[in-house]
Amino acid sequence: MRRFRTWVLGRGARWVRWTALRLLDLANLWRARRGRAADSDVVRIVLFHAFGMGGTIRTVLNLAGYLAQERDVEVISVVRTRNRPFFDIPHGVKVITLDDRTQEKTGAARWLARLPSVLVPTAEPVYRSCSLWTDLLVVRYLRSLRGGTLIGTRPALNLLITSFAPPEVITIGQEHRHLTAHRRRLYEVIARRYSRFDAVVTLTKSDHDQYAALLPGQRVARIPNALPPLGGQPASLDSHSAVAVGRLDRNKGFDLLISAWRLVADRHPEWHLRIFGSGPWLDRLSAQIEDAGLDDTVFLMGRTDQVGEELSKASMFVLSSRSEGMPMVLLEAMSKGLPVVAFDCPTGPAEVITDGVDGRLVGAENVGELARTVCELIEDEQARRALGAAAAGTAAAYDPDDIGRRWDALLEELVRDRGRTARQRTA
Repeated sequence: MRRFRTWVLGRGARWVRWTALRLLDLANLWRARRGRAADSDVVRIVLFHAFGMGGTIRTVLNLAGYLAQERDVEVISVVRTRNRPFFDIPHGVKVITLDDRTQEKTGAARWLARLPSVLVPTAEPVYRSCSLWTDLLVVRYLRSLRGGTLIGTRPALNLLITSFAPPEVITIGQEHRHLTAHRRRLYEVIARRYSRFDAVVTLTKSDHDQYAALLPGQRVARIPNALPPLGGQPASLDSHSAVAVGRLDRNKGFDLLISAWRLVADRHPEWHLRIFGSGPWLDRLSAQIEDAGLDDTVFLMGRTDQVGEELSKASMFVLSSRSEGMPMVLLEAMSKGLPVVAFDCPTGPAEVITDGVDGRLVGAENVGELARTVCELIEDEQARRALGAAAAGTAAAYDPDDIGRRWDALLEELVRDRGRTARQRTA
């Protein structure tokens, strides 16, 4: 069994991929001759786990809800580990699950689920959550499609789409992080395969420019995420409370934020910090808070489905991420009229915040500068309120209808381009 597993991970995986892709090239030539007209009447969006919690999931569901006003929209969840979705599914959106892990597997499925994926790059963070069984389910689903538009939402899914989606399907690869965040091996595969998409969509201008340089001749569009509907009122800015929201992992940098807050607490012990989220760094961050003597000042609140209400209770929002795509929670905080302080990390914060106008940007991972800037705003209520008011105006530019119309325009352009190409082939 060990020798077989080693073969599957190495030479076997390469042989399977090469053989499958060559056979699919032949099948695609035959399907392309049938000349099915391209359309965007049916839009399918592939998420790795549509039932979980996270910024990508929330913004994708938000987009799906907008598109469902005029189209048939399906969200495909590659895996499912929860009985109920964390976020509400928008009206008119259908959710399809491929690998339902809430149900016990039997027979061949149980055996295949124990074998590693041969199609997902090992450099992709979700690799360990995939298996040979998920490979087969995704490929079977993709090959079953007949027309419509298909949108991927992360490299693992995007690469599967570029390899296995039928030629008559319009394909779009969406990037929710940024190109330079990917490991080199994954970057190299993206460089080879993303040119097969009809379009690549990025959230930020800097990422757009990097993809355009990497993929000359490819259509690359920048469409930021839209603000989802939020509960709660605008923040009154009367509390002595700062808030942060995100997954408890290395990327979100809450260890840096806690270190900064040690300095803040020395000058302003009356202020406290609430961090909302869950993740693998829970115990590590809890220990850091205890070791720093911040038990009465910094609170790990767990995850919440009432982000808007919790933001409304605060007087400041802090983003301490080591890297971001387009940080939606930053825009959500700004929409509540919160003054924001953020690390100038790649790639999103500087594209949203104009430093000193609607927020404050500090050097990436600079704990001392972060602490000093937070203290400056604590000590200057007038500045806090001015930044918060300007932040609300900035966030208004991310209205769901405005962002949705940009997606409408892109989908219509891709259908026209496919129609033009088809006419040229038959001329």
